[in-house]
Amino acid sequence: MEALQVGLAGLGTVGTGVAKILLEEAAWLERRSGRQVTLKRIADLDLERDRGVSLEKVETSTRVEDILEDPEIQVLIELMGGIEPARSFVLDAIAAKKHVVTANKALLASHGTELFRAAEAMGVQIGFEAAVAGGIPIVRSLREGLAADRILSIAGIINGTANYILSTMTEQGREFPECLKEAQEKGYAEADPTLDIEGQDTAHKLAILIGLASGIKVHPDEIFTEGIQRMTGMDIRYARELGYRIKLLALSKMLDGELEARVHPTMIPESHLLASVGHAFNAIYATGRGTGPVMFYGKGAGMMPTGSAVVSDLVSLARNVRPGKADELPALGFYGQFPLDARLRPMEELVAKYYMRFPVVDRPGVLSNISGILGDHGISIHSVIQKGRQQAGPVHIIMLTHEARERDVRQALEVIDRLEVALDKSLFIRIEDSFDPPDLEDT
Repeated sequence: MEALQVGLAGLGTVGTGVAKILLEEAAWLERRSGRQVTLKRIADLDLERDRGVSLEKVETSTRVEDILEDPEIQVLIELMGGIEPARSFVLDAIAAKKHVVTANKALLASHGTELFRAAEAMGVQIGFEAAVAGGIPIVRSLREGLAADRILSIAGIINGTANYILSTMTEQGREFPECLKEAQEKGYAEADPTLDIEGQDTAHKLAILIGLASGIKVHPDEIFTEGIQRMTGMDIRYARELGYRIKLLALSKMLDGELEARVHPTMIPESHLLASVGHAFNAIYATGRGTGPVMFYGKGAGMMPTGSAVVSDLVSLARNVRPGKADELPALGFYGQFPLDARLRPMEELVAKYYMRFPVVDRPGVLSNISGILGDHGISIHSVIQKGRQQAGPVHIIMLTHEARERDVRQALEVIDRLEVALDKSLFIRIEDSFDPPDLEDT
């Protein structure tokens, strides 16, 4: 059987992991796929740096075009990241009837429809198991294992950097800047961590998960996204005192024919499985109409976990793409009318419980004043914590609400923040006590 010849564009952390697996586990991969999977060429701008893997048997180049122009190479592995020139290289590979394997979540979230349609027209495949949650096989699970089920909701911890920071703050009582610096020193965070800590990376992955779970096209810019920059050790401590943990969650729900898609810090009960997902690990908690809740857990990033996910797509291609046989499974697992459009529920229409913290002057009547304003906006208070001032500065009033509408919460807090007694901007965190739709038992 003819070998599957592949070219690798990008020899960074994940690319190095892919090269190690392909070169050091060739016999194992042949047993798994039924044919040889051969790394023929690598393209990277820096080919001098020692990466701990011998490339003596591999052709190397600084030009991706050398991969695209090689008629023997059947698969482009794109691990460059970013939108351009990755998008152009992927489209050129498809035009040359080469299959593509990528871990590029930003590219797929923003231009996936274009790329999938181009691949379908040329009769080639795009593999992207590594684009979401690293070594967790969530793409195949949603596309194939859960294909018979309607996924009603998804809750995911899918950014290791943010989870490492929040976990460290929770366990060690430290503040955000210090934990971010440590994450960078240990390699869990980039030198520029903006995409991770502000939530955009999570939104990219959520857009892909929504496509896989429901066949609905959502651009990352349409997903409400809020990062973890304002989280403080004080809020972490109060959350623990109240029986919650704070996580950066990707959330998607189908409610009355509308799609709810959001990314933000969320307080979840410490008894929930997601609350125990620590440090750089990832987890996706999906609820299906038939299966009920299922959870996927594992390493969401790193050289070998993500590299393994990339190579798993190569094994799938080697098994299914042979002379006279081609795997025709659509990239996101839907035939016919795709992608579907759905009405996204505006964030101001969200109904949830809220944690609120008000830094105020230590003065009689402040609590009743704040409570009155919340009541005027239809917000019912569940419980209140007010501790005495420990040192110079504001007193912090903590409130948990019953279910309220986001629009009302924001309007009320705008009024409260203008009060003379308000010493700083108030903070609120949304609470999710359950990720299972309320009508699950009736479906």
